[in-house]
Amino acid sequence: MLCYICGKAAVRLFEKHDYWICECPRCRHRLCEIEPEAEHAQRIYDDGYFLEGRAGYPDYLGEAKLLIKHGERYGRLLSRYMQAGRVLDVGAAAGFILKGLYNTGWIGMGIEPNARMADYGRSALGVNVQAGTLEQLSTDEQFDLVSMIQVVAHFYDIRQAFKQAAAVTKPGGCWLIETWDKDSFVARMLGPSWHEYSPPSVLHWFAPATLKALAAQYGFTEVAHGKPSKWLNGAHVKSLVTYNVAGSVLQRPANALLRLLPDGLPIPYPTFDLFWALYRKDAAPA
Repeated sequence: MLCYICGKAAVRLFEKHDYWICECPRCRHRLCEIEPEAEHAQRIYDDGYFLEGRAGYPDYLGEAKLLIKHGERYGRLLSRYMQAGRVLDVGAAAGFILKGLYNTGWIGMGIEPNARMADYGRSALGVNVQAGTLEQLSTDEQFDLVSMIQVVAHFYDIRQAFKQAAAVTKPGGCWLIETWDKDSFVARMLGPSWHEYSPPSVLHWFAPATLKALAAQYGFTEVAHGKPSKWLNGAHVKSLVTYNVAGSVLQRPANALLRLLPDGLPIPYPTFDLFWALYRKDAAPA
């Protein structure tokens, strides 16, 4: 399988959930050995992903307040670098982060492969979320910002997704990306046991340098980067831990501790293995 960033043949490292995790020997980008297919997003991000736990959420809608605040934090962050304008929020789910951006002066739309979540955003929050994927997006509209919060790791065809994102971004416009850092000390310490090695939901594992290199191929230059603030509720923490320790020696003690954790308790996530980056469109791709 060829690396999406530099085109060199990737080599297999280890198996996880019956999928091979591969690494490029040149740029060290990691990717899942899987063939892109248009049905991937609808199949993986079904209602169960948002409501039944596993590698997803036990109750995504129950995290509304936390995620709206997350969007508001990004809205305030963006104000340091650009004026609010039109935004395309990719992987918008039920529109909570988009709602937070609305609350800080942005307008625009979201796109989400799960039709039920998209409908919730429109009906319950009054935000414009359309069902679909970035890879298949067809629009003549141009945006000042394309936000991709916790989504680039999930693209089934990342080159097509970035091509579309570049096409709909105005000259001088920006991409805001939040994703996992496979070079963080947490990821390196845990190795194959790192919780983000969870294919077929997660398909790409970036580091700041590899994401910067890929964005540059589409004419985008890094403006800023940092560590985000992130909160989860107790139910989500319990679901994630239970899924990742299932069948291991940690399962019994973990379950005992998790029973003490209230479902609705907001819990700060230690963001050692996360980063955000802002990229500006300043040149046509080579």
